[in-house]
Amino acid sequence: MNLFEAVKQNVTTRQAAERYGIRIRRNGMAVCPFHNDKNPSMKLDRRFHCFGCQADGDAVDFVSRLFGLPSKEAAMKIADDFGISYDSRQKPSIRPKIREPTPEQKYQQEENHCYKVLSDYFHLLRKWEKQYAPQRTDEVWHPLFVEALEKKSYIEYLLDILLYDTPEEKKALVAEQRKEVMKLEQRIAGHTAEHDRGRSQRKSGLDR
Repeated sequence: MNLFEAVKQNVTTRQAAERYGIRIRRNGMAVCPFHNDKNPSMKLDRRFHCFGCQADGDAVDFVSRLFGLPSKEAAMKIADDFGISYDSRQKPSIRPKIREPTPEQKYQQEENHCYKVLSDYFHLLRKWEKQYAPQRTDEVWHPLFVEALEKKSYIEYLLDILLYDTPEEKKALVAEQRKEVMKLEQRIAGHTAEHDRGRSQRKSGLDR
């Protein structure tokens, strides 16, 4: 199976968009990254279509436009990122030069990344609020429960700005939160690694 066939059979546009940070609502609508879209006007499923700028195509077309890549490079990126095998005999020995993303594309990628990190942190806070809630009135509150109470409403407020406010307000938030997002990303990664270690140790104990 050649590269394009393998990618199109295994990855929908929606899957690719979500992998690369696009926020998609339950109804399959998203803010279009290809024009100054104030309201979700792009529909994503196996293919995508924007009712605003009329951008249309499949997963390869979407990634090509999102990263400023030729179609073949976009297909190869999807295959690499999703672990899709294909007949590589047609792969060029020297890859063509990748076009530099436009400033608008770079900003959109940063905004999507900012939303993903804040969203991941918000879900962690919700988990901690339930998992570490005190069982008795005289119980000392767990630090993660306290953090959830202190931060959950504020993070939800930031997410609402990224979803519903004007492009200017979104850009201001992304710039203001840049350092904080980096810290949160490290915090989430550290927590995930610690959680995985704990789960592995518990499993090892059960296997003995």
